[in-house]
Formats: sequence, structure tokens, C-alpha cells
Amino acid sequence: MTGRQQRADAQRNYERILEVARTVVEEQGTQASLRDIARRAEVGMGTLYRHFPTREALLEALLRQRFDTLAARAEQLEGAGDSHEALRRWLQEFLRGASAYRGLTASMMTTIGDEGSALHASCSAMREAAGRLVKRAQDDGRIRPDVDGMDVFALISAVGWIAEQGPVVAERRDHLFSLVLDGLAAGPVSGRARRAAD
Repeated sequence: MTGRQQRADAQRNYERILEVARTVVEEQGTQASLRDIARRAEVGMGTLYRHFPTREALLEALLRQRFDTLAARAEQLEGAGDSHEALRRWLQEFLRGASAYRGLTASMMTTIGDEGSALHASCSAMREAAGRLVKRAQDDGRIRPDVDGMDVFALISAVGWIAEQGPVVAERRDHLFSLVLDGLAAGPVSGRARRAAD
């Protein structure tokens, strides 16, 4: 087998492991069984560890892929006609991903403040792209002026985290999401919030 064939095989294994890992993490959360991932990907544990020496390395690759996808999606939505609808759609996709990747919310919130994290650049790019959606909706008078991108992330992430705590609350996820969006809508700002904004 030539070096080129070996590299092609290694790339296929890498992509296959990531594809299967995405499914298994959606089913089992971020503590998913690595042995189960290797079995379903039809590779040995040695092959999995060559590509991803630790569980953290595999999760980082999954999350980086997710963050990059969300950043690209935010950029696509920047040109949408209705700025509020664009923001709502992006936040909904963000929340759907957070719910599918159980444990994602906690990982993302840790990454936000850790500039040394391998995920920091991807997470920052995603937040900046989403922040532009928030700013555009504010400029159009659709979102209250006393919030910023971090406020929105914290609120939506909180809904994602709460939904992970049990099936009863998970069933209320969409309702909680709507309540947060209603709270972000432009309108009278309370005295306390106004003072904070000033």
C-alpha cells in the first residue's frame, strides 16, 4: 500500500469515527463509551486512539465541527430579510445542537473563558457571528438594547442545560425558549436594567 493510500485510509477512518461519535454522543451524552464508538465505526481501539488519544480530543473535534457549522450558519443568516427571525432561527439551531449533544452546554461555557482551550478560536468565531445577528436585530429595534451577545448565549445555554436535567423539563424546552425570546424582545426596559445599560 502506498503512502497516499494509507493517508486516504486514515482520513476515511478519521471521518468515520467522527460521524459515528456524533451519533453515539447524541444518544449517550459526552460520557459516551469510546469502545462503543470504535465498534460501530468498525475500527479497533488502537485506530481510534491514534486519531483521538483521549476522550477530550474526540469531544474537541466534535465540538469544533459543531461550532464551525454554527458560525457558518450565522453568517448565512446575516443576509436574511427579517433580522429577528434570523436570530430566532439561529438560536433554535444552537439550542437543538446543545440538546442533542448532552453536556455540550457545560463544555461551551467553560471554553468561552479559557483562551488556552483548543476550542477557544472556534467558539469565539461562532459567538462573534451570532453577536452580529443580535446587533442587527437591535439596530432594527427588534431586540432590547440593554443586552449583548453574551447575555443571549447565557440565557439560551441555561435553557439547554435545564432541558438536560430530566424528561419533564426537556418537554418544556421549546416553551422556555419562547419565554426567553419574549424577554429579549424590544419594549419597555425596567429601571434596574436601564441603569445597568447606562
